Amino acid sequence: MADAAKWYVVHTYSGYENKVKTNIEKTVENRGISDLIQEIRIPMEEVVEVKDKEDGTQERKAVQRKVLPGYVIVKMVMNDLSWFVVRNTRGVTSFVGPGSKPVPLTDEEVYELGIEKKVTQVDFSVGDSVKIVSGPLEDFIGVVEEINEEKQKVRICVSMFGQETPVELDFYQVELLD
Repeated sequence: MADAAKWYVVHTYSGYENKVKTNIEKTVENRGISDLIQEIRIPMEEVVEVKDKEDGTQERKAVQRKVLPGYVIVKMVMNDLSWFVVRNTRGVTSFVGPGSKPVPLTDEEVYELGIEKKVTQVDFSVGDSVKIVSGPLEDFIGVVEEINEEKQKVRICVSMFGQETPVELDFYQVELLD
């Protein structure tokens, strides 16, 4: 049933995002429906605010800011009960979608919002020879120099025109040579 859960965008009164999140979580816990409503997120980003101080200097401070003010994102299995619980939570105005039909986010939208990170398992390590399987350097062979799990990137050294050239690629663009 976990595969049936999708991410939906819920519109809230401005400034009620945290209350809505807390209220839905309490209702889910009280009713024991965590299999239906699995996760509630408020997409945030870190930004640096610069404020001028009285002495003429500037103060920089990293703060968390809502990416989508007035919206909460809910991972849920859509049925009458889950729809009713979310829709009737205090502070919720509606689901995002045409009319009264909520529309789930696409995988691309989920990725762009940074809600879920796709983790790709790699079967190569530093020093291994790999083949580039997509992109402008397709079919080139290179040696893995660095693997960045967080960014899902790999840096390989490719021989081009008699010179070793480092190239950064996504994990899915390379495969281990047998």
